[in-house]
Amino acid sequence: MNSFTFSSPDLSFDPAGVLEDYRLAAISRACSLLVRKEVFSGRAKFGIYGDGKEVCQIALARSMRPGDYISGYYRDQTIGAAIGDLTWPQYFAQLYGHPDIQFDPHSGGRQMNNHHATRWLNEEGKWLNQTTRYNTVAGISSTAGQIPRALGIAYASKMYRERADLKDHEALFSNKGQEVCFTTIGDASTSEGMFLECINAAGVLQIPIVFSVWDDGYGISVPIEFQTTKSSISKALAGYQRNEHEKGLEIIQVKAWDYPGLIAAYQRAANLARTEFVPCLVHVIECTQPQGHSASGSHERYKSTERLAWEQEADCNALFREWVLAKNIATEEALKAIDEEASVLARKYQKEAFSSYMASVDVDKKAFLRIAKSLLESTNEPSLLQPIIDELNALPYPIFSDLVRAGRKTLRAFRFYQGPAVKLLRKWLDDLEKLNRRRFSSHQMSESDESPLLIMGVKPTYEKEPVLVDGREILNKAFSHFLEDPRVFILGEDVGKIGDVNQTLAGLQDKFGPLKVTDTGIREVSIVGQGIGASMRGLRPIVEIQYLDYIFYPFPVLSDDWACLHYRTAGGQKAPMILRTRGHRLEGIWHSGSPMAVLINGLRGVHFCVPRNMTQAAGMYRTLLKGDDPGIVIECLNGYRLKEPMPSNLTEIEVPLGIPEILREGTDITIVTYGSMCRIVMEAAETLAGLGISVEVIDVQTLLPFDRHHSILASIQKTHRVIFADEDMPGGASAYMMQEVLDKQGAFTWLESPAVCIAATAHRPAYSSDGDYFSKPNAENVVDAVYEIMRESDPSTYPAIYF
Repeated sequence: MNSFTFSSPDLSFDPAGVLEDYRLAAISRACSLLVRKEVFSGRAKFGIYGDGKEVCQIALARSMRPGDYISGYYRDQTIGAAIGDLTWPQYFAQLYGHPDIQFDPHSGGRQMNNHHATRWLNEEGKWLNQTTRYNTVAGISSTAGQIPRALGIAYASKMYRERADLKDHEALFSNKGQEVCFTTIGDASTSEGMFLECINAAGVLQIPIVFSVWDDGYGISVPIEFQTTKSSISKALAGYQRNEHEKGLEIIQVKAWDYPGLIAAYQRAANLARTEFVPCLVHVIECTQPQGHSASGSHERYKSTERLAWEQEADCNALFREWVLAKNIATEEALKAIDEEASVLARKYQKEAFSSYMASVDVDKKAFLRIAKSLLESTNEPSLLQPIIDELNALPYPIFSDLVRAGRKTLRAFRFYQGPAVKLLRKWLDDLEKLNRRRFSSHQMSESDESPLLIMGVKPTYEKEPVLVDGREILNKAFSHFLEDPRVFILGEDVGKIGDVNQTLAGLQDKFGPLKVTDTGIREVSIVGQGIGASMRGLRPIVEIQYLDYIFYPFPVLSDDWACLHYRTAGGQKAPMILRTRGHRLEGIWHSGSPMAVLINGLRGVHFCVPRNMTQAAGMYRTLLKGDDPGIVIECLNGYRLKEPMPSNLTEIEVPLGIPEILREGTDITIVTYGSMCRIVMEAAETLAGLGISVEVIDVQTLLPFDRHHSILASIQKTHRVIFADEDMPGGASAYMMQEVLDKQGAFTWLESPAVCIAATAHRPAYSSDGDYFSKPNAENVVDAVYEIMRESDPSTYPAIYF
């Protein structure tokens, strides 16, 4: 057997505490082993577990204090149990997908096991106190996806510590900025760009964050020599190591089985982060995976016999056991009793969780069988019903969808019967469908009384002869007002010293300071991460992506974490960050993007605002800041120097979300559009008026939500013709708007001419003004499309122009 030498730090160990740690490691291992068995038995769909990482996770947890955060990896079950944020019945309830937050408070059955989350919101969606508890940020499967928001969680501590104006707002979120964010990752995922970007950002920002890398030498089947320079992340990142002259990271390497060394390493890292704001990287080497990567594969397929034998010898729990015995902390018999008790308790918790899950299904199953019996008695048609009942009863572990299938099959079978039992079955199925929508589809957006959807709106008012100013000046004044709220800060490339590339923030850094209007490097992923994490701690960041075309750099973070946070925690967590960007029209391939369809379909769970001018944008920012949902505002890139009248009530304007605005009334045709296209369409409408065609122009204002009260349908009922126009590629947002109006609103039956979409060409726009004209829709395109629709219905009044 290999020789394993333990560290001898200058620490004293409480025997009772050590045995408690041993007990926790033992039960965590027992639960991991049961997960794999439950998947193979068919009672669970998929299992991922933290075996082989128990001891290092215990050491991390023991360095945490109430108020700290863990933004973890999907193997961190031992951390959750150690800090009291996860019980083992909850662990198994999540494995089975129990859609009840009383059993799975982490996700309400929406996330697979080992995706934990502290419930930060009460039943009304209001913040609970984060300072008195250990906090787990909602788990995420995307590897390295847990890292960017961890940066923001730690950045918030810096904000609370260094900004006196936040003192009155910190009660629920910080104790003078003393909180540390611990974030964990597997060694293979350190190859992800978002990890490396955030390492760099942490070194620049000097924030209280501790990165932990669980290094087991593999990324599923791929060994570390194919993944990491020098086969070691701590060696690869050695240039980030701080020294007496330069700030950077503290890099600490420790072995996964070395209990005393791990305790010392994490005490040191936590102390440096907490007291000196030194970011730390703890590289935990020689981790093992006793059961391989997950329940979906076997590591015997890709690990050598020698490696597998070494992993048995280097098992952290077994070596922890040796250390406990060597230190005479417990006898062999005492440890054996703990091991046996752990196995018994793990099985007890598993059975408890599975029984609770099955009991919740059984309530609805019994209700169906009672109705089925009544149906059989009233129709005497056993040949129609008995096969359905037999099929349901044959299932060893029926779930909610099995009951819905049985109900639907029964209604189809008895479609010619209309007695009381059939009506009762319909009601049962309808009630169950509503309940399941709540179980599996609730909380995509805020359900609190702070939802921005409750804001009715305040329209701009003007003096009799308003002053005309550049649009950028309107935003500048609006942002200056927003920044008076201590919680609001603006973060992004070039937003500070030069006041952003379009001067909408000019002078605001001088007025409010660099921690309120903050310049960053060119690092979109970590900029977004700073905003998401800070918004989880009661702050209201407005995070800028300089141009819309570059939103795809952080898109995975926005989609996988930010947009679905409230949903995947079943209303347990929220991140009301506002993402600010600009796009649509200017010059060139990478500065004229309008990829709305990609964004709205990838970011459901986010309000999507597309203002046509800066006054409207200011009102949208105010609405979002008053609410508690995440939102995106895409300003018109070519609108900053266009003149707008300065509203007399600029600081009061609120734009209601999902409420279109009629810009021009008409009777012949409706054009539905948004953003920069509003000016194009309004120009075309004026030209068409000269041709005798009356156009009604509607600005949808927001794509998500979209026309909540079906006002576009009302317009079509008047005009009987419609065009959907935007600057996305064909089949993009114009097609989305068409589907919303024709399908959901039922406008198809009111049309006297086919609905038409006007979109950009199927490529990115060419450079120059000619590129804009020939790549994007222009006023002539709109005029011709409208004229052709009218000509088709009345060719004598509208003769052919071009042919």
